[in-house]
Amino acid sequence: MIPEGTRYFLPPEARLRREFLASLHELLYSWGYEPVELPALEFYNPAHALSELAFKLVDKSGEVLMLRTEFTTAVSELVKGQRLEGPVRVQYSGPLWFRERDAELGRSREFTQVGAELIGVSSPQADAEILELAWETLQRLGFGGAQLEVGLPALVRDLLEATGLDEAPKEALRQAIQRKNSPELEELLGQYRVHPSLGGALLTLPDLYGGREVLAEARALPLSTRAQADLDWLEAILARLPEVPLLLDLGRARRLGFYTGINFQAYTPDFGLPLLGGGRYDGALLPYAAGFAVGLERVMEALRLPGSATAPEVLALDRGLARRLRAEGRRVELAWTDQLQELLEYARARGIRWLAREGRLEEIRP
Repeated sequence: MIPEGTRYFLPPEARLRREFLASLHELLYSWGYEPVELPALEFYNPAHALSELAFKLVDKSGEVLMLRTEFTTAVSELVKGQRLEGPVRVQYSGPLWFRERDAELGRSREFTQVGAELIGVSSPQADAEILELAWETLQRLGFGGAQLEVGLPALVRDLLEATGLDEAPKEALRQAIQRKNSPELEELLGQYRVHPSLGGALLTLPDLYGGREVLAEARALPLSTRAQADLDWLEAILARLPEVPLLLDLGRARRLGFYTGINFQAYTPDFGLPLLGGGRYDGALLPYAAGFAVGLERVMEALRLPGSATAPEVLALDRGLARRLRAEGRRVELAWTDQLQELLEYARARGIRWLAREGRLEEIRP
């Protein structure tokens, strides 16, 4: 018996988890992100956004502690405590804990994240770096068909601020925008007597979703100077990433009090939950900072979808070839060992027809 929301990882899954972690650590390090290790215990802070979800405990001195629920706070304390000056690039990984199990697939009471933070600089170049690194992370994990959706909470926040409304009405508008509920949003704008031109801009936000042409649509709105500057920033980011396929979601309105610039999430077909997420959060915990994190359990679940009892077509020793085959629509399972005989026996038992190694496909004969 183990506590609800926790689980064992058996071979070969445990081995595959370690391979993923090692691969991501290598990728982040190759980009200049140095590893840091952070304590699992933190001082309990009732003002923490996730304090109600945290496991609390009391040490022998009577100090109330909690198990960490996210890494960003600990990273910020590390940087401030060591008085590190930017740009600082760090990577981290490890388990996080929630007191209550989230019913969503891939989120238990104990789960593992890998992340990267670029601290001490705030520029379109820095945001472009974080986005490109997030994209490379998806490629490294084998999600060639993943979509990286980029939002601009700063734009939503600035438009809401321009209404001059109190916090409660602004929050109601924000929620309607985030849900992309245009009828509700239109009703609220009328109820709060928002100026028609500004109301029209807010009403357009949920529809600003798509390719880079969305930026031109946003430019046509009656925006404040500050909101135009937000779009200038986003345009400068996009100009540095012509080869990265990005989807824009300018109606993304999550955590406006935390994200100060862009934020983003990655999705893959047949799996409705984000694989990774991040953004820029200047001033929230540090003067200048941006980063992202990927959930290991969620990645493992996504790689198993669609749920089917049929065996994959290919067993892959070659990760690069595996990514290309997945991009072609083939179902590919990654090898967990370099022992060829063991892999062939496993493939025959599962009914897997092809072995991908050294850049080519080899038929596995009975």
